[in-house]
Amino acid sequence: MLASQVRCPAGLQQRRGCGVAVPSKPGAATARISALPLPMLAPAMRQRSIKLAASAAGAASSGGADDKKDLPVPAGEAAAADAPVQYSADFIRRRLLVFIGIVIGYSSYYLTRNSLTYTAPVMVADASLHMDITQIGAMTSIFPIAYGMSKFVSGVLGAKFSPSVLLAGGLMATAAVNIAFGFGTSLAWFCFFWALNGTLQGVGGPCCARILTTWFASKERGTYWGMWNIAHNLGGFAAPLVAGGFAKAMGWKWGMWAPGIIGLVVGAFVLLVCRDKPEDIGYPPVEPTDKDKGKGKAEKPKADIWGSLLNSVLKNPFIWGMALTYFFIYVVRQGVTSWFVFYLIKEKGIEDAAQAAVRVSGLELGGLVGSLIAGRLSDALIRNSNGKGGNVGKRVTVVMWYTVGIAAALLSFQALPSAVPAAIQWFNVFMIGFFLYGPQMLIGLCGAELVGPDSVGASEGFLGWIAYLGAANAGIPLSIIVKEYGWNAYFSTLVGACAIALLLLSPMTKLRSYVQREAAKAERLAKGQ
Repeated sequence: MLASQVRCPAGLQQRRGCGVAVPSKPGAATARISALPLPMLAPAMRQRSIKLAASAAGAASSGGADDKKDLPVPAGEAAAADAPVQYSADFIRRRLLVFIGIVIGYSSYYLTRNSLTYTAPVMVADASLHMDITQIGAMTSIFPIAYGMSKFVSGVLGAKFSPSVLLAGGLMATAAVNIAFGFGTSLAWFCFFWALNGTLQGVGGPCCARILTTWFASKERGTYWGMWNIAHNLGGFAAPLVAGGFAKAMGWKWGMWAPGIIGLVVGAFVLLVCRDKPEDIGYPPVEPTDKDKGKGKAEKPKADIWGSLLNSVLKNPFIWGMALTYFFIYVVRQGVTSWFVFYLIKEKGIEDAAQAAVRVSGLELGGLVGSLIAGRLSDALIRNSNGKGGNVGKRVTVVMWYTVGIAAALLSFQALPSAVPAAIQWFNVFMIGFFLYGPQMLIGLCGAELVGPDSVGASEGFLGWIAYLGAANAGIPLSIIVKEYGWNAYFSTLVGACAIALLLLSPMTKLRSYVQREAAKAERLAKGQ
């Protein structure tokens, strides 16, 4: 039963944080029940509490009205709204292992995703391949199209499969593709396997989102989602070291084989340590679920895959609002990563790509710090609201603050004179990354919290698909803008994308999460009885 559904009978008082209600004058039996541990119990104590609850239920069914007072009643979410989340040490250790698994696992997805970027220069230099930059461009153009569609399809279809198995299996499959890529010698071979890699890469994100939403409660989810989001930066940081380093030292084939071998090993590790949800290994859920609403009620039949997509995602106007916001945020993100090096060379007089890359290197580091702070900041807003307002709306507010920061940092970078020291340019790029990666992380979290647990994968897949359509529009369209109208028009386009994102977000600052909506619905039903 959800917290807001619970109505304590006369003579009962609720014990905050313990998950039970006890009589105001406890007897011997109820004293044992009142001693039940906090929501996350060690396995042996969990079994004992289940037996106690079962025996109390049996007594209630055979006894009178007074006997029903001894029944343990789940504490409501509303009753515990102000209490900090408390877990047993055993649960914390197990959850940490799952979290490490998804962070390292998704980092390895980025390693196998970016391997070609740092191997390609060595491939072009290999005379036996007869390749030029145009052929490399053909391969890299295929990838985002395949990846965006894959993220959507895997998010929808993946709802019927184990996310931990899909996460590990997808990683090992993309690792095998990297290895197969290294055995090729023709453009057709390379294009086929790189498109296949894009198709498999889309599995990772929705699976991690599903695991995060089942292992972490709303009040702490932003912090951990932000910490998980650093997997993007860890993988992006490791790719040039692994792929680029091996390609330079041992040839381009090893630039693909080394990430592939690492992916196979990490995939096996993820399969070993990750579990879909706490209930799979004997822990209770971190938040109330439909099963907690009470026994005796007929369970609603689950919608099929496409029904879930249609009803929970495509018919939700706020999911569309988040998706369109994601589109414009990704226009900015891809526009920055694809064109800043060229801008520094053409407009700021930087001599070569290596020096320009040093100045742009602060983007990923800034993104790492910005993601962590954005998650903690949104969690703090939720905790300090004392249950008032919408949890998703609090996160949207942080996204809006960060989006204003993106626009300001972009204008600052444009205004910097050419003679400014490299350290100042680096710091400006750091701040762009800081503000840019916060919205990228939080919009995905908002999309996950807006829908029910069974639709998280579909929501993340849909958002990811629209986001990568935005990334695709940062390629040829922005190149035409730069060529025809110059770099001032380029920056105006990026700032304009930030402005549109703010307009799309403005009606969503009071949005409630799925858990909040279900609790409010249950409370209305309880009052009507």
